[in-house]
Formats: sequence, C-alpha cells, structure tokens
Amino acid sequence: MSFAHLHVHTEYSLLDGACFSSLAITDHGVMYGVIDFYRACQKEGVHPVIGCEVYVAPQSRFEKSPYERYYHMILLCENNTGYQNLIKLVSLGFTEGFYNKPRIDDGLLEQYHEGLICLSACLAGEIPQRLLQNDYDGALEKAVYYRDLFGRENFFIELQDHGIEEEQRILPGLARIAAEAGVGMAATNDSHYIEKEDSRTHGILLCIQTGSTVSDENKMEFQTDEFYLKTEDEMRALFGAYPEAIENTQKIADRCQVTFTFGERKLPRFDVPNGENHLDYFRRSCYEGLHRHYGQHPDQALTDRLEYEIGTIAEMGFVDYYLIVNDFVQYAKRHGIPVGPGRGSGAGSLCAYCIGITAIDPIKYNLLFERFLNPERVSMPDFDIDFCKRRRGEVINYVVKKYGHDRVAQIISFGTMAARGAIRDVGRVLGVPYNEVDEIAKMVPFEINITLDKAMHANPKLQKRYDTDPTAKQVIDIARQIEGMPRHATMHAAGVVITDRPVSDYVPLSKNDDNVVTQFTMTTLEELGLLKMDFLGLRNLTVIDDAEKLIRRTHPSYQPEDMRDDDPAVFAMISRGLTEGVFQFESSGSDGQHSHLYRLPPSSRAHSLQASAPAKHPQGDLRLHRLSGAGHADLPRACRLQPRQSGHRAPRHEQKEA
Repeated sequence: MSFAHLHVHTEYSLLDGACFSSLAITDHGVMYGVIDFYRACQKEGVHPVIGCEVYVAPQSRFEKSPYERYYHMILLCENNTGYQNLIKLVSLGFTEGFYNKPRIDDGLLEQYHEGLICLSACLAGEIPQRLLQNDYDGALEKAVYYRDLFGRENFFIELQDHGIEEEQRILPGLARIAAEAGVGMAATNDSHYIEKEDSRTHGILLCIQTGSTVSDENKMEFQTDEFYLKTEDEMRALFGAYPEAIENTQKIADRCQVTFTFGERKLPRFDVPNGENHLDYFRRSCYEGLHRHYGQHPDQALTDRLEYEIGTIAEMGFVDYYLIVNDFVQYAKRHGIPVGPGRGSGAGSLCAYCIGITAIDPIKYNLLFERFLNPERVSMPDFDIDFCKRRRGEVINYVVKKYGHDRVAQIISFGTMAARGAIRDVGRVLGVPYNEVDEIAKMVPFEINITLDKAMHANPKLQKRYDTDPTAKQVIDIARQIEGMPRHATMHAAGVVITDRPVSDYVPLSKNDDNVVTQFTMTTLEELGLLKMDFLGLRNLTVIDDAEKLIRRTHPSYQPEDMRDDDPAVFAMISRGLTEGVFQFESSGSDGQHSHLYRLPPSSRAHSLQASAPAKHPQGDLRLHRLSGAGHADLPRACRLQPRQSGHRAPRHEQKEA
C-alpha cells in the first residue's frame, strides 16, 4: 500500500471496513472527532493522521466584511508540536476570527506553523482560485510564500479530480507551480462518504443541514458522486500522469506521528493562603470541621476514618481538587448563593463534610467513602454541586476570574439524530406527506437509546409497514444510515473544565454564542486527564430560597438548619405521593418514584431511607433501613416492603392502577 487518503471529512464510523494502512481526519474548521478517530484507528490497526481543513482569511482574521471571502487549506500534524500549534490555530479561528466560519490568517500561520505539513487544498484553496482567475503569477507567488513559511519538505501542491471541469482545467497549472516552486505534489480525493453509493445519503444530509428538499432547484449539492474513499487503483488511474503525487501521500502519512496520553491527570494548582503546604492546609481544615461537627474530642473511629480519607486523597493526588471545589462552594455561601447539601457518591466523604463541600453527615447516614474514591479503581472524582439556577453564573464567573479566562472553559455537547427525528428529517427532505411520516415516526417506541432496528423488532406494526410500504422502506433505510450522527453542537448544561495552563494548550476551543467551549466532550476531556467540574443549576434551590425569604417576613429567626429531619407530617405527605416540586421525588410514569411513593407507610424514623424500586425491579418495592445503633462501617439491609395497612389513598390519577 503506497497511497493514503489525506483529505477526509469523517465520522470515525467511516473506519469500519476501510482497507487503508493510513487515514487522515481533516474536518472543516473543527477538530471535534480527533480523539475518537485516533482511538478507532488504533483499534482497527490503521495509522491515524491528525489534521484539519482550516479557513484562511485573504487579509486579516479581524476583517469582517460581508464581501470578505475565505480560502481552504489542509494542515496535517507531523508531530505533537504540530498538534499543539493546530489546536491553537483552530481555537483562535473561533475566538478571534469567526465570521460565518472560524477563520485564521497568514499572521497566525507565521506564528504557529512549526510541526505542520500544509497541502494547498481543493478548488476553494487560494492557489487554485488564483489559477481559475488566470492569475498564474499570483498563484506561484503564494506557493513560494507557503514553501518558505512551512519549509520545502512541508508544503505540497494538492491535486484533485472528481470529474469537475474546473479541477481538470487547472491540473497542468498546479503541476507547473510545483515544479517551479520546487515542492512536491499530493493527490487526494475530497472524501465525504465511504462508498460511491452513499452519495445520495450525503445529499440528504446536506438538505437536512440547510433546510431544503431533494426537489429544490437551488439546494446545496456536490457536483458529482465522486467524493468517496477511492481505492489506490482508482487514484492511480486518475493521476497516472503524476505518479509521485500518489507516492507522496503515504510518505506524508508516515511522517505524521502524533501520540496522545490518556489517564495522566493535569489538575490545576490551588493557591493556599500564606504559602502553606497544601496537604497540611487541607488536613488542618478537615480537623477544624471535624471538631466543629463532632466536638473537641471525637471518637477514635471518626479520627481513623478522617485520616484514612486524607491519606487516600493525598495518595491519589486529589488534595487540590478538594480545595478548588471547596473554594467556589464557600464563595457561593459567603455571597448568599444557595448551594445544595451534596448528592451522589461525593456525599460519602467525611473530608468533604468537614471542610464544607457537603452538608450531609456521612457517618449519620452510613455513606461509604469508597464509592467516591477508591485506590483500586482509579478514576477522576466528581462532586456534583447544585447551585441556585438563577445565580449559578456568578459562581462560574468567580472561577473564571480566579483561575484566568484562558484557563476555564465550558464543555461542548452534541445533539444526535434520534430514531424518530431521523425518520421525520428524511421524510421531509424526500417530500413525503407529513401525515405519512408522522404515522411512521409514532410507531417507534418511546425508549431511551432506541434504534430503528430495535424499534422494528419491538413493534411488529412498524416491521409490517416497512415490509409492505415502499415509501416507508425508503425513509427507514435512509434514516438507519444517519441515526446517531451528530446533528448540532451545543453547550453542556453544567460542565466546566479548569486547567493549570491555557485550555487551548490541551484541547481546541470553539464558541457557543458568547461562551468559549471545548471542542471535546466531557468524556474525552476526562480521558485526557483534565479536571471537569459540574456546576449544576437546580431550579428547586431557587424555589426553596424564595420560600425561605417569604418565611422570614413573618418569622425573622427562621434557619433551615433548625428544621427537624424526623417530622411525621413530612413522611405522611411523602407516603401520600404529594411530592410535586420535591427534588427527585416528582417524576411520574410507571418507572418513576412518584408512582410508588403512595405505597410506602408513613414513617418518622430519622435514619430511615424510604424509596421505592421501579415496578420492573425483580424484588419489587424495597425499603432500606439503617440498622439501629450501627456504626459507619455497617451496610444497610434491604427488607421486603409489606403492604401498607393505612387509610391513605393513592393519588386520583393512580387509583385505577392501584
């Protein structure tokens, strides 16, 4: 194999069955899929070439005129220095040069060109554009400029032939420029799909993206169906007059050696007051909280538990993590921003309770620290911190101000094409009447992560419609090919990443409205060892805060800490299912908490956790009790919930079911 595709716009699923020893990823202006592509290549035994097809402003990236054009350029990472420079370029294209597209300019290329191999790009590149305008001297001048900038061995004239007249017309001129400038050539196929037959599906995707239909005369479409992953034989047949352009592709791919390190933590450093040792400061803060909660002479078991947690946290390198979280939690409390008491596995940490991250006593409720941090299961800790939805932004702004705007970014998220949505999109693009598309879509069951294959297995009516209705078959077949694909980029509702150096040193950035966001998702960031925090905006906290302010109008001395946790009236209310607006007890449906709460007998035991398992649980309804007098090391026991002998009635909408 002596040919490699170096100009590929791809989802990493493209690798399935790809018969190439090397393959590049060069998406337009973004690097969303780089890590997934890299991992998928390694899994399939394909050498990954990391790159991007960037947009280049003709003058300055800061010029934003409606008449301003932009050119395309392929940049491939020869090494990790090149990767660092590419993510800087891509990030700055969004944060400084965005105007319709994320644009860079020659000034940025002069600053961040080291370690990059440049290809002159498709018809939209500046050199091809100048040739199309009969400006050979201008095209040669630009080629010489890029040759001198990137280096003679790192700049290549790109040759393409998709059966488009303009491409074929400028091929001799491109070859002449390569000879006169003394640079190599590289033959590429602008690959947007795998097989030639996928051209129709790709056209439908373009229609979905642009809101058009296949019957629109002015719809966006490619001029031919040649934009697929061609074989080496097909490429040699196209470029028989330029055999060196074929050979150079594999030589370029072999030179591109970028490696990623996964699991190596890159935590920011917390500035401890007065330059005190971080561990000493953390330990002192923990003991201050221990004495505050449990008295000046706590039981030895409590001290042992605290020391065990401190030792584990220090050994795993998460002292600064605790200090960072505690810092912004205390900021919120000092400024009257409602903060949740803690939930998830982090509530099991005695250290977190003592320094003030959580407000739930893990000893009182027998919560296990090992569910949060365990040396035998090394993973990033994750405190889920709830803030008042109205004022959550203030806490994020504090973090940005403290660590630097370039070291804090919110996290991207992607909306994907779900099964029902894919059917509706494809049906609209094909011009199928809405009522027919609606009937087909509604046959897909409402289930999480349902696919069309699963839907047809679960619903015989959908399978029958597929087997007997040619239109339904066409819609479903195409929808199958696009379901699960990213539909749009958005911002994660809670995730924020904090780094010890500028975020763009580690990952490429983009923008979501006015917010700077990472181009990698939450999961990828964690794999790369970056610190992800969840700043959750919880409406319930806002409602509670408003309610407390109303209470204090007539009861000025009211403090939520004075509330009893064994109030019989509260348990009676819960057992009647009156939980609208109660966090995590308000869900409805056959698998929800609310549907089963009314079956629970009222209880006033403060140490009892009353819950109901979903109806599908093999053990039915369960109630977990803390063993009376048990220490923190004891585990809860599950007891079969006996039918309640009580006069409480089920909620009206559930009486028939009950």
